[in-house]
Amino acid sequence: MEDLLLASLIILCTLPLLLVIALGIKLTSPGPVLFKQRRYGLHGEEILVYKFRTMTVCEDGPEVPQARPNDPRVTSFGRFLRRTSLDELPQFFNVLQGTMSIVGPRPHAVAHNEYYRRLIPRYMLRHKVRPGITGWAQVNGWRGETQTLDKMEKRVQYDLDYLRNWSIWFDLKIIALTILTWFTCKEAY
Repeated sequence: MEDLLLASLIILCTLPLLLVIALGIKLTSPGPVLFKQRRYGLHGEEILVYKFRTMTVCEDGPEVPQARPNDPRVTSFGRFLRRTSLDELPQFFNVLQGTMSIVGPRPHAVAHNEYYRRLIPRYMLRHKVRPGITGWAQVNGWRGETQTLDKMEKRVQYDLDYLRNWSIWFDLKIIALTILTWFTCKEAY
């Protein structure tokens, strides 16, 4: 209920903003407004995650390079959307569909999941709950590119900590921390 109520409210409140962003994407670069990527959801089942398109490419194959600082694939408007996390807003439609939650472990591209599941013990335990738009790892600074294995291990450690300690109050705390850090994340590029 928490997800459905909050996602519905957020979509209603941001509808004008969603339309402005869609228009901005259309006016600044060719291609679709939405980017859809296959990721793993609850129980490791494949889901399509929606985001506003921020790059000149829509990669979703066996190899998906992570975004990095000054990535030439990112459009100028896309850079703004990524820095402010506004590119994530369409994921509230994923929440209404029931494929995502507002809070939970962030879903990774299928190619990244397949890579890390072989390297990190208990990695796939992250899929015991629905993936989230925000999560405990993200509000603790473990967001963005993971150039080294230890960075992804740290992210997974926080994801598993979330699973062990879940409560509605914990979700509300993560949502509040997300709002406080929404526009100041330095790891989004």
